[in-house]
Amino acid sequence: MSYDVCRVCNLHFNSLTAKTNLLYIMKNLKLSAITSRPLGVQTGFTLLELLVVMVIIGLLAGYVGPKYFAQIGKSEVKSARAQIDSLGKAIDQFRLDTGHYPSSEEGLAALITRPANQPKWDGPYLTKNVPLDPWGNPYIYKFPGQHGEYDLISYGKDGQPGGDGEAADITNW
Repeated sequence: MSYDVCRVCNLHFNSLTAKTNLLYIMKNLKLSAITSRPLGVQTGFTLLELLVVMVIIGLLAGYVGPKYFAQIGKSEVKSARAQIDSLGKAIDQFRLDTGHYPSSEEGLAALITRPANQPKWDGPYLTKNVPLDPWGNPYIYKFPGQHGEYDLISYGKDGQPGGDGEAADITNW
């Protein structure tokens, strides 16, 4: 005589009565043949559990978000300083080649295109066009400068002279 084994409850059945007995057990135990869980029992997260997770995510975002965005502001200031340093080196190279700094009228464009009456110009002194500052404003070039031979200025995030923090002026002096 052969026996079959029920996958749900591991009971052995005679092959002739296995199907009948299995249906009887499943009906009385109210088990699902696929999941081996009681029928009618649902799995998942409760609304309370989901709300707790959402509150935790909100607290983390509230804590990490401001620190993250503060770092973005600091990186823009560092980027502006690096660009001013690079522009300063290009202006110094222009002076070495021509014997003088570009005039305020020629501006930083003299680093890219040959100004009129500049036979010793050996540019371009920048590999790309003159960049805007990280806030999308042009750099201010003044020759002669008030603080040095020339002044390079970015007015910061607000685009206005003066300011504090990210809105502070970034200069070459």
